[in-house]
Amino acid sequence: MSRVTLSRYLIEQTRSNNTPADLRFLIEVVARACKEISHAVSKGALGGVLGSTETENIQGEVQKKLDVLSNEILLEANEWGGHLAGMASEEMDNAYQIPGKYPKGAYLLVFDPLDGSSNIDVNVSVGTIFSVLRCPGECFTQNDALGEEAFLQPGTRQVAAGYAIYGPQTMLILTLGNGVMGFTLDRELGSFVLTHENLRVPESTGEFAINMSNQRHWEAPVQRYVSELLDGAEGPLNKNYNMRWIASMVADVHRILTRGGVFMYPRDSREPGKAGKLRLMYEANPMSFIIEQAGGAATNGTERILDIKPESLHQRVPVFLGSKEEVDRVTGYHRG
Repeated sequence: MSRVTLSRYLIEQTRSNNTPADLRFLIEVVARACKEISHAVSKGALGGVLGSTETENIQGEVQKKLDVLSNEILLEANEWGGHLAGMASEEMDNAYQIPGKYPKGAYLLVFDPLDGSSNIDVNVSVGTIFSVLRCPGECFTQNDALGEEAFLQPGTRQVAAGYAIYGPQTMLILTLGNGVMGFTLDRELGSFVLTHENLRVPESTGEFAINMSNQRHWEAPVQRYVSELLDGAEGPLNKNYNMRWIASMVADVHRILTRGGVFMYPRDSREPGKAGKLRLMYEANPMSFIIEQAGGAATNGTERILDIKPESLHQRVPVFLGSKEEVDRVTGYHRG
C-alpha cells in the first residue's frame, strides 16, 4: 500500500471536506519551513547555531540563535506565497507586514518559531507551534498596514493549528478541525508521511506535567490538586501518579497526546500582574485546539481557553490541558 504524504492528505481533505486550496498551500509551506528548522536543529554545534544572541524578545527572554533563525525561516518561507495578510510571532514586538511587492491572501499565521529553546544547548526536544486564522473583513485586500486587532480572535476561530517536534524523529501534528493527524518526516523521501491517524488523548491518566520548583508560588487550587496527586493511592484520588517535566511545551504536550496526562503551567505569586507564563495566541490556543480535537480538554483554570478573547498579541494565560477527567477536576477546584 502506498504511503500517504502530507501533500496527498491535504489534497484529499480539499476533495472530501472542502478544505480551501489556499489553506492547503499555506500548510505545505509551513511544513517545508519546519523541515528547514529541523535540519538546522539537527546540525547543532556543527552548524554554529547553538548559544545566545545576547538580545531579548518582547517577552524579556534572552533569544537563542536558533530562535532568531527559526523566526526568519518561517517569515521568509511564508511572506511571498500570496496566502497571508500578515503574520505574528512570539519573537517580534508587532505584527509582521507582508512586503508590498507580494500579493496578500485571506489568512493570518501566528507562531512560536522554536518552543522550548532553553533546551537547545542540552540536546532535548524542541518544536515549532503554529496557528492559522482567517483575516477578518477585507483586510487581505487593503494596502494599509495590518494592525494587531486583526489577530485578536478567540481560539474557536482557528481554521488550522499544529506543531512540529524535533526529537529522535521529526513529526508534524496537524488539525484542520476534523481530528488530529501525525506525520513523520521521511528524510530519504523528503516528505512528511502520515503515521498516526486520528490521535486521541485518553480520558483518564496516571501522569502529570508541572514545574515543581514553583510549588511555593502556586495558588490554593493548584496546591490542593498537586498535593492529592502526590498522595497517590493512599490519598483522596485513590491512584498513583507519575510526574514528567521536560520544560518544552511541545515535548510535554506530545507525550500527553500520545499516552495521556495533564499539562499545567499555572499563574503564581511572583508576578501578580501577569496572568501566566505561556502566551495565549502562540502556545495556548493552538495546543488547546489540538488537544480538544483529540478528545481532551483545555482551560485557564476557570474557563475554556478557546473561548478567551485576546486583548493583545502577547497576552499570557494559565494553562491546564490534557486528559479530560483531570482537567475537569483541577478546573473544578478553581471554580469551587
